[in-house]
Amino acid sequence: MDEKQYVVDALSVEESWRMFRIMAEFVDAFETLSKIHNAVTIFGSARVNPEDEYYRKAEQISYLLAKNGFNIITGGGPGIMEAANKGAAEGGGRSVGMNILLPFEQKPNPYANVHIDYKYFFIRKVMFVKYAVAYVILPGGFGTLDEFFEALTLIQTRRIKSFPVILMGSDYWEGLLDWLENTAQGEGKICAADLELIQVIDDPEEAVKYIKKYVIL
Repeated sequence: MDEKQYVVDALSVEESWRMFRIMAEFVDAFETLSKIHNAVTIFGSARVNPEDEYYRKAEQISYLLAKNGFNIITGGGPGIMEAANKGAAEGGGRSVGMNILLPFEQKPNPYANVHIDYKYFFIRKVMFVKYAVAYVILPGGFGTLDEFFEALTLIQTRRIKSFPVILMGSDYWEGLLDWLENTAQGEGKICAADLELIQVIDDPEEAVKYIKKYVIL
């Protein structure tokens, strides 16, 4: 066997073993999260500190949700994720941190009382939506937007059962919502019913009330 063929064969074996690593990560996640019921998944920026308005709101809504019988799932990192895990733990709920292994920025926060580490983003994304009864989305960047639009797409296309998708922080989201209404809907790329999938609620207590209307504990 020449050297080139050897390299090709080695790469082929590596790809085959990757499938088993993916399966193992799915199995670990299924086994852990199948025990977590009535979970609200909370998203937001990793780049906020405890003095930030939205850090405090994430902590407050998670605390209130935990007190009302819900558990909390986050990406397990700092910022909004840390605040949500902290609020859930202080409220007596299961506080799940689904940490993604990244070379920068993402480090697990100390407030999650259930930990899962992921190598693969796509597995983590499946788990976010599979075990959620609602999404609460606070100001964030690309990752937050990614999860927001994926949930809307899955609900719009009826690949999953509809659940509440709440944006918290109307000032932050105003420009995006204007674009969705005036450009995306205005040019016929989405319809009015698609926009009705989104709720904008700034007050944590009102957000909890809204979620409770749609979720039977």
